[in-house]
Amino acid sequence: MSTKNQPISGNDLARFSGPNTFMRLPSANELKGLDVAVLGIPMDIGTSWRSGTRFGPKQVRSESAMLRPYNLATGAAPFDSLQVADIGDLAINTFSLSESLKIISESYDAILNYDAMPLAIGGDHSITLPILRAMAKRHGPLALVHVDAHADVNEDMFGERETHGTVFRRAYEEGLINPSKTYQIGLRGTGYSAEDFTEAADWGFQQFPAHELWGKSLATLGAEIRRDIGDVPTYVTYDIDSLDPAYAPGTGTPEIGGLTTPQALELIRALKGLNIVGGDLVEVSPPYDTSGNTALTGANILYEMLCVLPGVAYR
Repeated sequence: MSTKNQPISGNDLARFSGPNTFMRLPSANELKGLDVAVLGIPMDIGTSWRSGTRFGPKQVRSESAMLRPYNLATGAAPFDSLQVADIGDLAINTFSLSESLKIISESYDAILNYDAMPLAIGGDHSITLPILRAMAKRHGPLALVHVDAHADVNEDMFGERETHGTVFRRAYEEGLINPSKTYQIGLRGTGYSAEDFTEAADWGFQQFPAHELWGKSLATLGAEIRRDIGDVPTYVTYDIDSLDPAYAPGTGTPEIGGLTTPQALELIRALKGLNIVGGDLVEVSPPYDTSGNTALTGANILYEMLCVLPGVAYR
């Protein structure tokens, strides 16, 4: 019998009740002894189009109540071998983006004093830059698996250098990521110029536009990325707008022609074996999807990330 934290069973307490933690796991104020710390970063002041991602962590947690601990497709049983808990939300400054990014970075510095791997629920994509700043202090330049409709490599937006659309230019400039082991998957839509994508490719980023992936399994691509990265510490950032809005309409900057949910699952499952040291799921904007499907999809993606972490048990 496992002594690790387990989600509350729907047979013990109805799924529409109980704590609003991720998968109804125990909440924790103490990081000691945790293998994975799930946290929310309820912020949308870095967005450029539709707001609402400040409500993302709350609804992703709510929809995650439907999830069960055993992965029928892969056999993964992450809670049998990993001690996982929800440590709540970071207390960002809802009136200041710069102050919020500082709070995130300092909070991650504190989290990384322990052995708990942080898994964040956003929030807009600007949260990833301060996370990478903290992670790189501990691990050095990271390999990056970035699933997104957008490359997020703008020089600035409205004169601001730190927004949800500038994250990976700053990360590249600051040496937080290894450009030859940075993979951007699902890119599509329109741009201001051809350089919106080609410049990052010149840095060494490997880019996989959505239109080249239509109708294909992403298991092979995921396996190639895994072999390419090897044992380099890896961060996985998943923007929900990588999915076609038919699957995930509740996001701030939707683009048609995106990935499907089966492709998302294939990709993440193929990353099993990577030395994943952190991850996030960003850009769920509940006001634009009253059905909750986008948040439900986001919750499942986070669960699939849990299932491919080092040390996960399989049955």
